[in-house]
Amino acid sequence: MSEGAVRGDRTAGGETVEAGDVAGHAEPAERRDMPSARRLGEELAAMPKHHRVYLVLRQEILDGRHGSVAPMPGEVALAKEFGVSRITIRTAMDRLTQEGIVERMRGRGTFVRERGDSPIGASLSGNLENLMALGLRTDVRVVDVDYLPAPPAVAAEMDLAEGTTMQRAVRVRSLSGVPFSHLTTWLPEEIGRSFTPEELGREPLLKLIERTGRKVASARQIVTAMLAAPDVARHLKVEIGEALLSVRRTVLDGDGRPVERIFGLYRPDLYEHETRFSRNPDRSGGIWKA
Repeated sequence: MSEGAVRGDRTAGGETVEAGDVAGHAEPAERRDMPSARRLGEELAAMPKHHRVYLVLRQEILDGRHGSVAPMPGEVALAKEFGVSRITIRTAMDRLTQEGIVERMRGRGTFVRERGDSPIGASLSGNLENLMALGLRTDVRVVDVDYLPAPPAVAAEMDLAEGTTMQRAVRVRSLSGVPFSHLTTWLPEEIGRSFTPEELGREPLLKLIERTGRKVASARQIVTAMLAAPDVARHLKVEIGEALLSVRRTVLDGDGRPVERIFGLYRPDLYEHETRFSRNPDRSGGIWKA
């Protein structure tokens, strides 16, 4: 079973935007075709050094490499480790301090602040009812709702003819006032016109889909990484180019017909994805299954 969770008082479980035709910021064809890992590496290399150091240190803190009992390495040690100047390290640490992730204590050093994280779980592929429950305990802001010709990739995934009119909705999901996901959904026009934008902001989307008589039964998804485009960065309150968790999901009804294509971008400091596997004893070699 696959699970999403939001750390501390934050959340999980949702959907993702493709940087090009889905997110609304066009990319040259050669950039879209470039392998995502290569693109990610190139764009990270173009970031200011202090921002790259900040991202690495923040991730190390979230991963538990730096605890709250002992001080973090000093500026000299970190500058040597990263191969940068002390000023670069200081700039990165200033941001971590401003965000309340670390605390500088005069004469003692810099310590990680205790966050009291306790992930809130929501299944992304197994128990779809958990996704509905997630929608009931988080806040949603509807950014845009429109009816547009489906992009080729979306139409193919939804088993529709290219250019078929579909509803595209953009939402930002928050918990305790903190935005953690940017969601772009594509729905068949008849499903989209069955509810209002106001209802989309109040009710779980899966519930609205099932209200039309289409029982949600399963989903398939891909999880990868993307960098925050300017519009997404603004909505999620992160830096442009910051790494985000990307989820692309197609939701199917009981007859195997696609009812939703969703693209979700998640802040990795607030959201985590866990997949559980069990061994299949009927397959030689002990194949794992999710």
